Amino acid sequence: MSNLIDPRTLSGFRDYLPAAMIPRERILQCVRDVCRSYGFTPIDTPAVESLDVLLGKGGDESDKLVYRVRSAKAEKEEAGLRFDLTVPFARFAAQYVAQLGTPFKRYATGPVWRGERPGKGRFREFWQCDFDTIGTTSNAADVETALVINDLFTAIGIDRFEVRVNNRLLLNGLLDLYGLSDRAVPLLRSLDKLPKIGRDKVTEEMVKEAAVTVEQAGRVLDLAETTGTNDEVLARVESFFAGAPNDKAAEGLKRLRELLAVANAAGVPDGRFRIDLSICRGLDYYTGTIFETFLTDLPGIGSVCSGGRYDNLASLYTKQVLPGVGASLGLDRLVAALEELKHPLMGGATTPADVLVVQFDAARLGDYQRVARQLRAAGVAVEVYPDAKKVGQQLQYAEKRGFRVALIAGPAEFEQGVWKVKDLAKREELAVTEADLVKVIRGERPA
Repeated sequence: MSNLIDPRTLSGFRDYLPAAMIPRERILQCVRDVCRSYGFTPIDTPAVESLDVLLGKGGDESDKLVYRVRSAKAEKEEAGLRFDLTVPFARFAAQYVAQLGTPFKRYATGPVWRGERPGKGRFREFWQCDFDTIGTTSNAADVETALVINDLFTAIGIDRFEVRVNNRLLLNGLLDLYGLSDRAVPLLRSLDKLPKIGRDKVTEEMVKEAAVTVEQAGRVLDLAETTGTNDEVLARVESFFAGAPNDKAAEGLKRLRELLAVANAAGVPDGRFRIDLSICRGLDYYTGTIFETFLTDLPGIGSVCSGGRYDNLASLYTKQVLPGVGASLGLDRLVAALEELKHPLMGGATTPADVLVVQFDAARLGDYQRVARQLRAAGVAVEVYPDAKKVGQQLQYAEKRGFRVALIAGPAEFEQGVWKVKDLAKREELAVTEADLVKVIRGERPA
């Protein structure tokens, strides 16, 4: 009988092989670079939080997804794995606000866990990349969040995407109009499912969960399904409330119009932001502007970057008013989407290095490592092959892993004082002096 354990991953979890991990790290670096360019500062929080910190923040359905943590030794506090990075940040801000000051802008990347059914691009353990501004109600912070989303996807190398925008104040104004404000939570949770289950099933759920009539549910859905250009949608909403003015709706309209105007003035491409009254974000803590980002060529995978304004979340931890706004990029869902789209970022390379130094002669290992270190000092990533195998075998290794260039030097090259630089894609070879290696590898002309 074998005692070997079957090597496997749990359902909803995945391993990342180099071909997926390399672009994943590139995306993470893009997140860091773009966030830093806007002045967001890095922080981190524990993977495990007290249950009273986690529960009741995203709603009953969200609470059901929280992984409880048990230790071999009984702990005084019940704990769970974080299900997003926003709730821990609200706790963090409340705890350190006196030290940090406001407004405070942060970004954070890390794994989160949700005990939900796995699906296409949906995992139980996944990474989020969050950026938030806390301590201001200014719409300028909402607008900046939208601009960061745009710049982030552009930096990653994605140009076919759309950021759908709405404002919870419009939805809340509508519910005020119909006397349904006390049923906002179940109504908006049902509305959030509209793209997935369709109007009829959403109506059924609203009637059941929010105790509204079919007619009342229809009124909510009629506004949510308003279509047209951004100007047309906003004009229809304004007309809708003309007979019964509502302060919440008026503020929501004002904020959406300003967001579009500033984005246009800042040079964001036309059509990048689209008003979509059907999005409402199912989590209970959103209060204002909300965002969902979809890839034009793969909308079925769902939103790959979502967020919005949450003005009351931190009030659960402190009496100080700490309004916030932010968004979260779902790293693993985005990687899954790019894999399916065969995006150039998912090029298949399984090495982060550009250059492989072929070990032609084991006695020359010192020279190979010396040149490799010189190239690394110049910013070129280099791997030295560990064995003096046949050159053909080493070149096959280089091509399989996606190296761009191979450097070859045997007795003849060392005698002549040159290195052979082999372009593995073009299958072209050039002999250059050691002094010119960096220029040639970078595609520049030798001196």
